[in-house]
Amino acid sequence: MEKVIIVGSGCAGLTAAIYAARANLSPLVLEGPQPGGQLSTTTLVENFPGFQDGIDGPQLILNMHAQAEKFGARFSYAEVTDFDMSNEHVRVKADDEWLDTKALIIASGASARHLGLEDEEKLIGHGLTSCATCDGAFYKNVPVCVIGGGDSAAEESLFLTRFASKVYLIHRRDQMRASKIMQGRVFANKKIDPIWNSIVTNYMTDEKGEMRAVRLRNVKTNKETELAVACVFVAIGHDPNTKAYQGKLETDPEGYLIARNLAQSKHPGVFIAGDVSDRVYKQAVTAAGMGCAAAIDAERYLSELESHG
Repeated sequence: MEKVIIVGSGCAGLTAAIYAARANLSPLVLEGPQPGGQLSTTTLVENFPGFQDGIDGPQLILNMHAQAEKFGARFSYAEVTDFDMSNEHVRVKADDEWLDTKALIIASGASARHLGLEDEEKLIGHGLTSCATCDGAFYKNVPVCVIGGGDSAAEESLFLTRFASKVYLIHRRDQMRASKIMQGRVFANKKIDPIWNSIVTNYMTDEKGEMRAVRLRNVKTNKETELAVACVFVAIGHDPNTKAYQGKLETDPEGYLIARNLAQSKHPGVFIAGDVSDRVYKQAVTAAGMGCAAAIDAERYLSELESHG
């Protein structure tokens, strides 16, 4: 029987691990299929407090991992595939083994949707990203493009106009599905140039492996063109990593876990942190804050269990 199991090892999971370990709870962290979460695929992080010159995403994760380990957190690469709360305690199935725990912190994150093109993963952090807030400032006075047609794509495009010389908004249809107010803002901004009825079929790189252009295909005419851009911002949504909890914990229509009071789920002993429940901010620092809250709530929950036990 574990005191605390933490699912996920991104910013939320590792912050929860640091707090739980310092509370002498010896948490077990199940790192899952993407140790380090989305930060492990990021290059320079300039907006995490305390690093005035920025820090590489993987290095930030390694620092947090070492900090949690120093205080007594334990780590396993196991991936959670099932979840059960029918007994007195919650259980997770990790690599075909059921593990019982008094408290569970779910910080399994969300995965950005990409196009599935060749060599896509290699380009992440080298001119391909899914976060304008994180990476927009690196692309000052150069052309960039945003792929998508919803509110997220509109917001990313508008944010990027602060930095880029031109923002091409590429959408496979002939009109956006974003809200009317967001569409109005996009069309009113002279820096944004929509490209309709088009899909990206290939990424073009320079000799250093950095993005230099995208190949476009018009879905109505099949005509192909090349568009020079320094970065591609993919804004076609995220998928929360909640497959193991579907139908068992409360989720919204898109599958994000629903947290009350920042980190508490509806079920006693189950706590939630980071992008697995955050549809709005999706920042390393907010994930870290939620991880802190989840660990403190879990610690209080365990203290109450002991006082009643």
